[in-house]
Amino acid sequence: MSKNIYQFTATNIKGVDEALEQYKGKVVLIVNTASKCGLTPQFEGLEALYESYQDKGLVILGFPCNQFAGQDPGSSEEIQEFCQMNYGVSFPMFEKIDVNGGDTLPLFKFLKSEAKGFAGSESVKWNFTKFLVNKEGEVVKRFAPKDAPKTLIKDIEKLLV
Repeated sequence: MSKNIYQFTATNIKGVDEALEQYKGKVVLIVNTASKCGLTPQFEGLEALYESYQDKGLVILGFPCNQFAGQDPGSSEEIQEFCQMNYGVSFPMFEKIDVNGGDTLPLFKFLKSEAKGFAGSESVKWNFTKFLVNKEGEVVKRFAPKDAPKTLIKDIEKLLV
């Protein structure tokens, strides 16, 4: 099995399966999101990153998750409307997924195995865990939920060169 994200597909928030292969040659930031979390304002920072760097080759992929204190209970339509209305989110959003447990989306199983978290743990600890992927589709780094999007700029810029 190859060591990149291009082998995976995911269902976007409109219910259409997308091959991640379409992001070949781009720097990708994959984030598990939630609309009713203390960290939800990070959508603003993520959108700012996307607006600043999308023309240079950055794409952000948001994956809503309701596994942490039930903080994203809405339907795909409600989540999309919330993100667009409150934060102007224009980066691609996907259907709600599980990031831990038996129903973990295969993409997230891969991300977690490639970039382990605190003390070597593979589990995602909370909403807004971020995975940075290089232009070859390889996972480069995992960022903690509390890492503000603007603190990722140096790492992103290194990969965009």
